[in-house]
Amino acid sequence: MAKSEIAHLLVFVGLFLSYVSSEIQFETCNKNLKRDRYVSRNNVNSSCGCDESRKAPRIITWSNKKRKCSFMNIDNDDVVVFTVATNDTDGFRRYVRSARVNGFDDKLKVLGFGEVWKGGNVRKYAGGGHKVNLFKKALEEYKDDTEKIIIFTDSYDLVFLSDLDTILEKFKEFDSRILFSAESNCWPDKSLASKYPSVARGKRFLNSGGIIGFATDLYSILSYREIEDSDDDQLFFTHIYLDPELREKHKIKLDHKSEIFQNLYGAVADVELRFKGNDAYLQNTAYNTVPLVVHGNGISKIVLNYLGNYLAQAWSPEEGCLNCWDDAIELPKNKPENYPVILIAIFIEKPMPFLEEFFEKIYTQTYPKSKLHLFIHNHVPYHKDVIDNFIEKHGDEYKSVKKILPDDRIDEVAARNLAMDHCLLKKCSGYFSIDAEAHLDNEHTLRLLVEQQRGIVAPLLIRPFKAWSNFWGAVTDDGFYARSSDYMQIIHNERRGLWNVPFISSCYLINSTIIRNKETRPSYSEGDLDPDMAFASANRERLIFMYVSNRLEFGHLVIPDSFDTSLTNPDLYQIFDNKLDWEKRYIHENYSKNFEEGQVPIQPCPDVYWFPIINTRMTKEMIEIMENFGQWSDGSNKDSRLRDGYENVPTRDIHMNQVNFERQWLYLLKEYVRPLQELVFLGYYHDPPRSLMNFVVRYRPDEQPSLRPHHDSSTYTINIALNKAGVDYEGGGCRFIRYDCAVTDTKPGWMLMHPGRLTHYHEGLIVTKGTRYIMISFVDP
Repeated sequence: MAKSEIAHLLVFVGLFLSYVSSEIQFETCNKNLKRDRYVSRNNVNSSCGCDESRKAPRIITWSNKKRKCSFMNIDNDDVVVFTVATNDTDGFRRYVRSARVNGFDDKLKVLGFGEVWKGGNVRKYAGGGHKVNLFKKALEEYKDDTEKIIIFTDSYDLVFLSDLDTILEKFKEFDSRILFSAESNCWPDKSLASKYPSVARGKRFLNSGGIIGFATDLYSILSYREIEDSDDDQLFFTHIYLDPELREKHKIKLDHKSEIFQNLYGAVADVELRFKGNDAYLQNTAYNTVPLVVHGNGISKIVLNYLGNYLAQAWSPEEGCLNCWDDAIELPKNKPENYPVILIAIFIEKPMPFLEEFFEKIYTQTYPKSKLHLFIHNHVPYHKDVIDNFIEKHGDEYKSVKKILPDDRIDEVAARNLAMDHCLLKKCSGYFSIDAEAHLDNEHTLRLLVEQQRGIVAPLLIRPFKAWSNFWGAVTDDGFYARSSDYMQIIHNERRGLWNVPFISSCYLINSTIIRNKETRPSYSEGDLDPDMAFASANRERLIFMYVSNRLEFGHLVIPDSFDTSLTNPDLYQIFDNKLDWEKRYIHENYSKNFEEGQVPIQPCPDVYWFPIINTRMTKEMIEIMENFGQWSDGSNKDSRLRDGYENVPTRDIHMNQVNFERQWLYLLKEYVRPLQELVFLGYYHDPPRSLMNFVVRYRPDEQPSLRPHHDSSTYTINIALNKAGVDYEGGGCRFIRYDCAVTDTKPGWMLMHPGRLTHYHEGLIVTKGTRYIMISFVDP
């Protein structure tokens, strides 16, 4: 084996060792469960009469002079794929994967890996001459080999879509010695556009991101003149192509119609992602071609990332996400000592509903707490007690807890930077950033993200019943939201997988190696962008991939927009914006049993029904709201709150509209009371129910201990006990006079429902001790 081949082998071995090892990995079996799917597919349609039944992969070669077609085994040295990659980036890993799934990673030679890049910032300026010099040096060993075919491509922003058989078969059709990819933009010197040969149809200008040709010819043009490392590679090749003598001598052509190379810049509208059976492919609709290589040149890299979620056997309609299994691991449940150390950084930057549940879901994550550090930045004084209670109860179980308080006057950007520093100080392997709006309903979320083994990965979180999520599928040219064609399918879980996206927020796991490297460390301050947009923008600029996973259900986002901390118990008012969280906190645990088949409603008196509807937490909070408001009526017939100013059967009460809860209560009647009414009062349907009188009544021996007999002005009445008989008060209850039947052992959160007019003449029995609270609604008066 030649020294150069040994050198290439050592570089490539080192590359893959670094690829599969990161600080988040540890001693366990690598579960690449579907790796066997990545096999070469040989769909070559030969025009040379060769045996199509062969199972061995093949490549196509032909003599420089005779142009005679022949097939040879892919294991020979007649084709080499070169690329330049000085760093092990996400894009490079995708490039290597695409070569692997198409069956020719063994033909790939990586130049410059681990070296200092000397070609300048080609994302912003002309440059890249360094890769030309690396390529020329690598070609020296092939400069006299007339049979050798060379493919030379970019790597960070390029994906192979086909095997070598198909690529070389298509190259043969060009009858060319050297073929360059083509684009619509004359870069980097627009003044050279007029010197290009005209084309009847297709892209006119050379792009150096994809080249295929014979080694002798390529080495010859590379030796045409010297190029500095900082010079522009595309300009170098452009001058060669524009030289008529060189173009003729080496039969240099451009792939005008993207038959092999599809450059996306300026051509995004030309391509469509399509599926044929279980395979994704790229269709160029402008020229009716199926490109075999796709290159996200210029600002089209985000589009390439989107396409890369599907192409090169990344995702299929039948098998779903195939690339999800790349380098994934399985954490051993019985060896918590082997789990990587993670810092959970919690950010509470604005008042947030249901914060208790947020912390509970952090606590219930099935990840060893001995491997978790906590960092909490609280910018909201209102939330101090919730945080203190959590730390007091559970703080000792964690490896460490650091708390930043509002009095510390550390803003969000500074706090996020401080959290990353703290992660490095604690020698963490992973940094899990989570905002208080992100509720991890799946207790395995953190473990699953670690097992996914990506540099940055987020769980998909959605505002329930909304199209709002913690990721964007696309961005505009200036970096703002745009909807990708698959966005709705992803958030509705019609397509499950691991998606490379241009924006994530609220909750994500970062490999600490990204934080440790000053070139890749996340930035939360970019111009006038907010921290979330700055974070995503910086990652896009540095070509760091951000993934969002919806392989499983992970959780949801609460909506903080209407959360008003000036209210007493403001979570109770969140029935509209955060209905699911509201239900879990406040609806009675046995409410759904009311609707079970065979369930017979409790009927303590004739046509009086008894249902569990809200829990004791809600009853207590309702009492707190009323007592904090404190403006109880005087119990007289005169009542300015009513339209006519007169109450026939007065009570000591506070109306729901006085505490700004009327709208919420009417919604509760519609969503939770009406279905119960339809169970027992058959044939009566009114949606939504109407109620002009919704109020909490207070009975005390020294105030108003009872209520005289009366009919209610309603079709039906509900009466919900808010505290406990025999504990909070003695006596009390409701007596239905016609039936001489009383309900005295009321339970907090249980609702009595009875007809209002005519039949159910009733009275409030005397409270002899303590204070009794009940919630009353006259429904459909």
